[in-house]
Amino acid sequence: MKLFQQMLVAGASLGLLAPVASQASDVVNIEEMNGYTRSQSKTSRLDSNTFINEVSEDVANLKGRVDGLEVKQNEFEAGSFSDTTTLSGKATFTVGGVENSSGDLTEGVKAQYMYQMNLNTSFTGDDDLYVRLKTGNGGVAPFNNKIMGTYLSSTNTYGDALKVDKIWYSFPIGDNVTAWVGPKIENYYMHGASPSIYKPVLKGFKLGGNGAAYGASTDSGLGFAYNADNGFSISSNLVSDQNGTSSGFLTNQVDENWSTQIAYTKPNYHASLMVALKYDGWADSYYSTTNGAARGTGVNSTNYGLRGYWRPDNSGTATPEISVGYDISTIDGAASSVDETDAYFVGLTWKDLFQADDKIGVAFGQPQTREDETVDPFMWEAYYSFKVNDGLTVTPAIFGGSDVNGTANTDVTGAVIETTFKF
Repeated sequence: MKLFQQMLVAGASLGLLAPVASQASDVVNIEEMNGYTRSQSKTSRLDSNTFINEVSEDVANLKGRVDGLEVKQNEFEAGSFSDTTTLSGKATFTVGGVENSSGDLTEGVKAQYMYQMNLNTSFTGDDDLYVRLKTGNGGVAPFNNKIMGTYLSSTNTYGDALKVDKIWYSFPIGDNVTAWVGPKIENYYMHGASPSIYKPVLKGFKLGGNGAAYGASTDSGLGFAYNADNGFSISSNLVSDQNGTSSGFLTNQVDENWSTQIAYTKPNYHASLMVALKYDGWADSYYSTTNGAARGTGVNSTNYGLRGYWRPDNSGTATPEISVGYDISTIDGAASSVDETDAYFVGLTWKDLFQADDKIGVAFGQPQTREDETVDPFMWEAYYSFKVNDGLTVTPAIFGGSDVNGTANTDVTGAVIETTFKF
């Protein structure tokens, strides 16, 4: 029975499978399936190639945009407004005060600031359109007093108003000559060589004594400088105080300063002679006593300035950099019968003594003094300047003087801490 039963089951199973196999044969054609597979494969390949091409084009466009953003970012980080314009600047915070025996200065701790931006634009690659924007609130005593010797190099008296402080255009003439012209230019920037390497806290010590010969003259001007390859230079410039007047250059109605400098400069030393002819009473000086700066309208002066400096081969030693200056001035038509004045300056700088880029500065001298003055005016300063980082410098300083304004018993002493941010 078992064998018989097994045969029945096997027969039944074959009967059931036969129609299923027949239907499968009718429904599924292997060749058709292969053809369909090949067709689908070709279509997929076409679709894939189209998709890849579209994605590649989008990636290329995206890469171009990223590259463009990187270029703009690099220009922004470099301070560029265009391919030929750059921006740099600085801000200085000052906190300090003075004591004086005469009551001429307001005592107490004061704070002030100065902020400036320097824009340089080139049109040929060798020329330069220079614009300096500047502001500050240093118009309040004691750090704006010239006669008492407390005017700081960082002081700005624009009363929080941002102004065009300097603007001029310079360009080369041949290989060794540079020319300047501008409606607001300081004569110092048109000299062939810098007369001093001492960086002062007091403005009176700027340029090796900012008095008779190198006293500031900022207005409409023009000039040139010839710099030979061997270190020799000669420069001459004329600045005319004509802004706000109808008079022009070389007229009797305006103050003018005609300065000529002859210099010889090497990496370790410098020597120069400046001759400044000042007309119609121009006497904007930060290094003169009241009598030493006394000039009336229509009074002319002839001023000579000798400058020199020397620096050691290596910094970080006990040997300092040395800057010196000596000025002589002859006043034509002075109210006093004595028309001769003189001044001297000595500045010492030690670098990298305690850390990289630090400075110790000490300066002293006599401001422009008339021969008949009965006192011996004297000014001095000392400071330590150190860098916190590449853009931040802190400078504690002390300064003072005796009989600075040409009057006996007018001693003054001051102290400041200045923080300078450069960008």
